[in-house]
Amino acid sequence: MLYAGINASGDLFSHLWQTVLPSYISNTLLLGFMVVLLSLFFGVSCASLIVYTNVAANNILRWLLILPLAMPAYLVAYLYTDLFDYAGPVQRALRQWFNWQSPSDYYFFDIRTLLGAAIIIALVLFPYVYMLTRTAFEQQDQNLLRAGRSLGLSKQQSFLKIALPLARPAISVAASLVLMETLADFATVQYFAVNTLTTAIYDTWLGYGELASANALASILMLFILFAVVTEQQANAKKSHQSNSPNSEHTVIQLSLTQQIIASSFCWLLAFAGFILPFGLLIMMALDYSNTEQLFELLPTGMNSIKIALYAATLCTLIALILSLYQRLSDDNWRDIPQKISGFGYAIPGTVLAMAMLATFGPIDHSINYLAALWQFKEPGLVLSGSIFAVIFAFVVRFAAIANGTINSGLGQIPKSLEHASASLGAGLGKTLTQIHLPLLKPSILAAWLLVFVEAMKELPAVLLLRPFNFETLSTQVYQLISDEMLEQGALGAILIVLLGLLPIIWLNKKQETL
Repeated sequence: MLYAGINASGDLFSHLWQTVLPSYISNTLLLGFMVVLLSLFFGVSCASLIVYTNVAANNILRWLLILPLAMPAYLVAYLYTDLFDYAGPVQRALRQWFNWQSPSDYYFFDIRTLLGAAIIIALVLFPYVYMLTRTAFEQQDQNLLRAGRSLGLSKQQSFLKIALPLARPAISVAASLVLMETLADFATVQYFAVNTLTTAIYDTWLGYGELASANALASILMLFILFAVVTEQQANAKKSHQSNSPNSEHTVIQLSLTQQIIASSFCWLLAFAGFILPFGLLIMMALDYSNTEQLFELLPTGMNSIKIALYAATLCTLIALILSLYQRLSDDNWRDIPQKISGFGYAIPGTVLAMAMLATFGPIDHSINYLAALWQFKEPGLVLSGSIFAVIFAFVVRFAAIANGTINSGLGQIPKSLEHASASLGAGLGKTLTQIHLPLLKPSILAAWLLVFVEAMKELPAVLLLRPFNFETLSTQVYQLISDEMLEQGALGAILIVLLGLLPIIWLNKKQETL
């Protein structure tokens, strides 16, 4: 991709640089900044209230505040646009109540702006910050906070001067995740007509037919991603704030009635705006517009989604299992390198990854066809870049890190004494793997497979650019209907995507509860 971008024709790229590219770059950076800022405010505030206060319905809110992760941002964007635009039910009701006749009679905010896109994306990404921050707060050594209070700090001061700084590494990791997901977003910003680098890549390739210039733009976006990753790693290098045997018994701050109302309203508003209302609107659309015929039309696209997700999840889990076991059992000094390399792809946006796949597999396909013609064989066509192979390959590259982390976490819970005991009884490596590691790793293997499967079902940009002709998945079908202002016809598919997205979220929350 970098090579193709460097060798791109300078005419179109220089034209873009002189006209729209600076605004695309500024929009990308501004969107990332606003989404991270909003996500930090939403996520850290909610985590603080859940862990350190007696906010009402605490146990329910712990779960609800994670659920927005299951909602694709482009779905929420369409639903809120349909709800709040001029012809939507909210403005229609206002005009009827106050007898307003035209837009000049009143002011109403425009959701299809850069700020609107930032709010929508933050509503579905803040649970990253909430989950990691909440876990950091719950695992902190509370003796440190008690020591601060013994030195004259109030509970609020102890939180601000001790607990919050101790959680900073987790917060920065969450912020980097939010930033990478924001930079990778394509459908939301395109629907809101907010021009960013991801939309520029898509338009340059499909609109202008300039794959090389699109590769150059993708390379610029990758520089931003690289900067975000390196900055996060440098910020957290050699930071270890937790005690080896922390006291996790929290002293809860008792809120007054007014504080309870404000805190509960804030948490419930985020849960309602991020998940409950959008999901409720989808269900209403499905009940009003869906029928048996649409359900049958959904089956082929559903099977396509399941097929590529099945391949990707199985391959990712198998690769992660092999690399994790190699890292655990090998004496090689470089045993960590293969797994680290396999996890690089998660930071790459789907649009950029698709460009990289095309830049790689396109020339290989042409070489295969050239050799076939040279040797008078039938030319096979685009066997790599024009088939689902490219989609599955991109999924494996992008989601391998998820499987790696899950398998590694499970493997880390297996004591090495079990391996030593097996060896002392004369069991070989193969027997140790089949009778100790694999049985104990079954929950982690299942979780890794499930997480990758659901992520592959939801992925849009990579599929949109790499799919073969006449190949639709649930995500691409729903996206096309959204683009045509016809989400009502795809409400069932959207609900299925959301329900599948809930599976790993429920699993993650249960795992956190047992830690």
